[in-house]
Amino acid sequence: MAVLRSFEGTARQTPTEIAHRVGLSVSTAHRIVHALHATGMLGQDPATERYFLGPTTAILGRLALERMGATLLQPELTALRDGTGEAVSLGVRTGDEVAVLLHLPSAHPLRYVQPPGDRNPVHACAMGKALLAFGGEPLAGGEPYDRYTPATLTTRAALDADLARVRDRGHAVNDEERLAGVRAVAAPVRDGGGRVFAAVALQGPAVRFGDDRLPALAEAVVAAAGRLTDLHRHLS
Repeated sequence: MAVLRSFEGTARQTPTEIAHRVGLSVSTAHRIVHALHATGMLGQDPATERYFLGPTTAILGRLALERMGATLLQPELTALRDGTGEAVSLGVRTGDEVAVLLHLPSAHPLRYVQPPGDRNPVHACAMGKALLAFGGEPLAGGEPYDRYTPATLTTRAALDADLARVRDRGHAVNDEERLAGVRAVAAPVRDGGGRVFAAVALQGPAVRFGDDRLPALAEAVVAAAGRLTDLHRHLS
């Protein structure tokens, strides 16, 4: 799994590069890579002998998205993007991170982009705080939490206070806590059993996510999250 996940940060690698990235011996990396290549989990460029994620990985990823209902939610995400003009992401929690499943970029020249597969710290992004606030497991890591900007919440007390506000208003706000100049609003998406399984977010530059516009963006994302929940319940 570590070998496969090493491709999240780079498109193509040699077994030696994988060994250094993952912390394996070169001989062990070669054996694992050859096994993954034999099953189609990795492909290989014959000209460079570098490996990349293969067709089996793509098929499994697509099946996972379909069976989670993520691809069937895309029309609603597209409507949210087109209605607000801002980037939309759908993410799920994996440990103390949020993994981006789907991302629809804004058409604005100045925009925030995070492609599928990107991971963000759960305490420093709007989707993560939405997932934490509505029934999520507490952070596994201890304090202080990693700081990314002067606005990052790095203590349990500060994070808990913010999560209480998230629950009161029904949406989370990332106020330049992960990247300076980027703000976001997010709301939870529930499955057929009422469990929060994902979060949807609007993200963009702070110059377009000012305090005057933030309430309207929050209203739009909460309404979209409700429709996504209803759709997922119907699909379930």
